[in-house]
Amino acid sequence: MTSVFRLEFANRRGALAVHVLDTHELPSALGALGLHPPRPSLVVVGGAGGFDEADMNRLRALFMSGIGPVMSKCGAVGVDGGTFAGVMQLFGEAREAAGFPLLGVVAAGTVRLPGDPAPRQEAAALEPRHTHFVIVPGDQWGAESPWIAQTATVLAGSAPAITVLINGGEIAYSDIERSVQAGRGVVVVAGSGRTADVFASALAGDPADERAVALARSGLVRSVPADEPAVLADLLEAVLDD
Repeated sequence: MTSVFRLEFANRRGALAVHVLDTHELPSALGALGLHPPRPSLVVVGGAGGFDEADMNRLRALFMSGIGPVMSKCGAVGVDGGTFAGVMQLFGEAREAAGFPLLGVVAAGTVRLPGDPAPRQEAAALEPRHTHFVIVPGDQWGAESPWIAQTATVLAGSAPAITVLINGGEIAYSDIERSVQAGRGVVVVAGSGRTADVFASALAGDPADERAVALARSGLVRSVPADEPAVLADLLEAVLDD
């Protein structure tokens, strides 16, 4: 039986969490968290450690006026990597402002749970504005990647779902590959930097990493400009409110 527990953060914030050891446990785990499928779902992947304060300030509007309001309007659930860094931190800010459920999927050996000793020195803090966490096996960065994709698939069920790539490093390639394999559409934010810009170049027919070129050929990947949050909002609403 899936056992739910509560994580307590500073400033009276808290989140429900559950440990999952096998993907077959995801439906019951999500139900125990009160996130019963099918739910429209938005996966955000991308920059974390390589995402600096200038990136945060430049791209915050994408979340605050682009993603957040659409999530609330469509009754969607957000899914991401759950740590206090980069796009996940911005997703947490948007959740607090707009009030939608936000589920972080984290590998147990890479994060520090509030009140518990860190599993290792470089363990990351959880993003405290998330409402739910699924804690999965693994002690390397990227171990959570297949779990994020599968969690979003189970959570959405027959409801619409979409993945958004903003910035990103090497792990982003596997994140996008898994979304494409699941048949889930991907939006890359052109001008957000790094891997997202590589995908935008591939979509434009310019020279790019072969992995991005191959995934762009799937027909499931498209791009929007980083400086136009309203364009992203319109696209997400068209998908999630279908």
